[in-house]
Order: sequence, then structure tokens, then C-alpha cells
Amino acid sequence: MTATTVNSARGAGINQNERFVIFASSLGTVFEWYDFYLYAVLAPFFAALFFPPGNDTAALLSAFATYAAGFLVRPFGAIFFGRIGDLVGRKYTFLVTIMVMGASTFAVGLLPTYEAIGWLAPVLLVTLRLLQGLALGGEYGGAATYVAEHAQPNRRGYSTAWIQTTATLGLFLALVVIALTRVNMAPADFSLWGWRIPFLISIVLLAFSVYIRLKLNETPIFQQMKAEGKGSTQPLTDSFFRYPNNKYVLLALLGATAGQGVVWYTGQFYALFFLTITLKLDYLTAYYLIGLSLLIGTPFFIVFGWLSDKIGRLKIILAGCAIAALTYFWLFAALTHYVNPDLEAFVQKNPVVVTADPTQCNFHIFVGPWSKFTNCDRAKDLITKLGVSFKTVDAAGAGDKVTLAVGSAKVDGFDAAKWNEAFLTAGYPNLQKNAAGAIVPKFADTSKINWPMTEVILVLMVIYVTMVYGPIAAFLVEMFPTQIRYTSMSLPYHIGNGWFGGMLPLLATAIVAATGNIYNGLWYPIVVAVMTVIIGLIFLRDTRGVDIVTGSGVQIQKG
Repeated sequence: MTATTVNSARGAGINQNERFVIFASSLGTVFEWYDFYLYAVLAPFFAALFFPPGNDTAALLSAFATYAAGFLVRPFGAIFFGRIGDLVGRKYTFLVTIMVMGASTFAVGLLPTYEAIGWLAPVLLVTLRLLQGLALGGEYGGAATYVAEHAQPNRRGYSTAWIQTTATLGLFLALVVIALTRVNMAPADFSLWGWRIPFLISIVLLAFSVYIRLKLNETPIFQQMKAEGKGSTQPLTDSFFRYPNNKYVLLALLGATAGQGVVWYTGQFYALFFLTITLKLDYLTAYYLIGLSLLIGTPFFIVFGWLSDKIGRLKIILAGCAIAALTYFWLFAALTHYVNPDLEAFVQKNPVVVTADPTQCNFHIFVGPWSKFTNCDRAKDLITKLGVSFKTVDAAGAGDKVTLAVGSAKVDGFDAAKWNEAFLTAGYPNLQKNAAGAIVPKFADTSKINWPMTEVILVLMVIYVTMVYGPIAAFLVEMFPTQIRYTSMSLPYHIGNGWFGGMLPLLATAIVAATGNIYNGLWYPIVVAVMTVIIGLIFLRDTRGVDIVTGSGVQIQKG
């Protein structure tokens, strides 16, 4: 089979086989993202189920750390399964990954909670998240490579853009299933056992995905490579330990996928967490808002994938990173204004100041039994949990004593009950007294939400996501030759998305708690996005027009 035969077999127009390839690959990947993102959506909820009580921000950080664990291990899945994909084949490998993902997700639905088995509960949860991350590390590269190697050369951006919709559609599916579950049962029942339903459903999706993927054949380009004896016998070495291949892997990470990753997770997950955790919007309303923005924005993955076939991939990716970095602070401040105007008014009217010894204030990221919390940490936890920005005044030598000032009111010493009382007295809108006189949380007043403007902002952030993510699969596929393509493209993608992107909720939450500004967590995605723009502009060239059959235009040194 020659390169000409491979290209002519794909035809001048999109054929039925290519449509089935796109459908089958995309559908299975949607279900795999659904499995992976169920935990992400429920991460704040899992904080109370799988981690010890007593410090809400610490529990939330633990939940986000577990969330991040699945992302941190993704590059290792990319290496392990990428090697198999380049040696054995694309179809076999992503068939295995979806089985691992589905089984791990189903097992999460069977886990006992912290109340039942103590610290063993989060240990088991982390273990399953690691298996999910390994599976996803092998899934995406396989699906993207599989579709790209079936696609017509002049429609590769368009065809692979369908794979790019799967992450957002998987998140949308997770939001829908969770929302339907929560709305059809009492909150107490959902907390007790209802949260398990979305995870247990995954076994049905797994069976359907495996059935569909068993009908797929290996890609013609991979078959040609194997028939001609041109496959790599050591794809890991050829990808990461031979120059200039390792240079391209590094540039793909820093000049494309790192910025793409943080824009993706800011526009979808961090926006969701900001609505629910900081702005105190109830979960169902937040799900509806985010879900609608995903529904409206998803077609733009195809639009920008198609556009990348016309004008190039890289310029669209870098433009998305640059626009996002320039507008994030404004967009999130606007969310506060339009979603919870009472909270915005309270902060403007009542400056909050914490006076503490700086030596007693710690920066917590990975929280566990080893973590020690001072009164300063507890004070910052309480205020961060309220979604209020505050200023910290140094009081050297004060030891563990902290003082709160809310507007003109002042409270000496940390006492959670007294501090909450001070906020409530000052007019903080998201606390209230129940019938027993205890101070309890209160959701944002939905009657005061500016629905059109809120949705415009959320859709705009999803548009940024589609700009950076729509063309990225075609760009990465075209950077590397067939014999190491699965391995080489998977690693920078999953480091960019798994490490740079996946760590975003955890790092942003920790930065907010440490600095006292609810918007300071945005500095992380902004800095990474700017780095990507600079490196991409200087060191990368566009890949549109590269022949992935012959490898013309791609330089490779192979051992």
C-alpha cells in the first residue's frame, strides 16, 4: 500500500467510512470524558464525603488534590499506552483504555465514605482516580491519531475537531446526569447514596462504547507503515531521547498545550467552581448556566477546526490564549457583578482585614493527616469560604493570635462563631440564622442574577476554549511522524492539560486563600497562557499542509 493509495482511498469528499470513524471514536471518547469529569463536577461535594471535617477549605483542597491526581498521572498513561499504540496499533490501545476507565468509574460508585472507613476512603478514591488518569492518558492520543489518520489532508482540522468536542460534551453529559439525579431526590438522599448513581451508570456506557469500537479497523496509514517495515521498535527513545524529536515535544508543550490547557480548565471548571464556591450560587443553577454555555459554545470547536484548515492551526490557538489572558480579570469581576451583586456591594462597603503574625500563616496545597493548621490558617479558611476578598496586616510577634476587622467592627482572637456573627451583623448576604439560632450558609439570591449577561460571559469563556482546543489535535498530529505519533503527541497534550490545566483549581484556590483576593487565582492561567503565546510565536511554525503519510515537512531523527 503506497502513500498515494492511502490518500486516494480516503477520497475527495468525506465518505461513509470516515463518518463512522469520527462517530465511533468521538462517542467512546465522550463517554470516557464523562467518566473522568464526574468527580470534577462533584469535587466540592466529595470534600465532605471523603475527607475529615473541621476545616472546609482544607477538605476542599484535599478534594481538589484528589481531582488533580487523575490529571497528574495522565502523562504516564500517555507514555505507557502511547508506546503500545505505536507498536501494536491505535484501535487495540484505545479499546483497552476505555475498559480501564469504565471499570474504575463504576468502582467509585461502590466506595465507602470517610465516615465508614476513615482515611482508607480517600486512599481508595485516589487509587481509582489514578487509574482513570492513566486510561485517559492513552485514550485521547489514540482517538485523535485514529481520526487524523483516516481524515482527508485538507479536512484534518475539521475531522479532528469532532474529537475536540468530546471533552466538553462529556462534561455536559456529566452535568445533565448529576442535575437529573439531584433534582429527583431529596438533598439528604443524594448525600447518602444518590451521588453514586452517575458513577454506576457508566457501566452501561462502557458496554455500548466497547461494542461500537469493536467494529473499527486499524488506520490505513498505520497498516501501510507496518507493511513497509517502517515502524519504530523503540517509540519512547525515538520520541523523547533523540534530537530534534524531543525538542518538538517540549515546544509542543510550552508553545501550545500548556496555554491551551489552562484556558480550557478556566473557562469550564474554574468558572463552575467560582460560581458555586465563591459566588454562592446553588449547584443546580450553576449546572444549568454552565451546561447552557457548553451547549451554545460546542459548535465552535468545529468552526475553529474548519477554519484551521483554511488559515492555519497555530495562529488560532495563540490568539485564544492571548485574548483569554487579557480579559480574564474583567470577565470574572463581571461574573461577580451579575451573579451576586449583594456580595459585591458588601465587599465594597465593608473592607475586611485580618491581622496576624506572618510566620503563623501557611500556604497549603496538598492537605492530609500531615497538615497542621494555625489560627491564621483557620481565619483565612473561614473568610475564603465566604467568597470575600480581604487584606492581611502583619503583626510580628503576635504568635497564634489573629484579629478580624469587618468594616468598623472588630473581633480579637479567632472564634469561628464570633467571626460569622460579625459578618452577618455587617450585612454579609450569604449567611443566615436558622430556627435554632445557628448561623448557616445561604445561597445567592437568584432573583438578582442578570441572566443574559451572565450567560454571555460564560459563553465567551467557552469560545476561548474552542479557539485553543478546536485545532490542537490536528496541530499535534501533524508535528510528529507515524511511527512515533501516538507517543509523541500524547505526552505534551497530557502534561499541558493534565499538569498545567488539571492543577488549576487546586493552585488557584490555594492562591486565593493565601493572598486574600478572590481573583488572584487567575494569575496562574494568565501567566501560563502568556508564556505559551511568547514561546509559540518565537519557536513554532504552523503545521497546516504537512503530509502525515510521507512525513514531508516533519523532521525526525530516528534510531
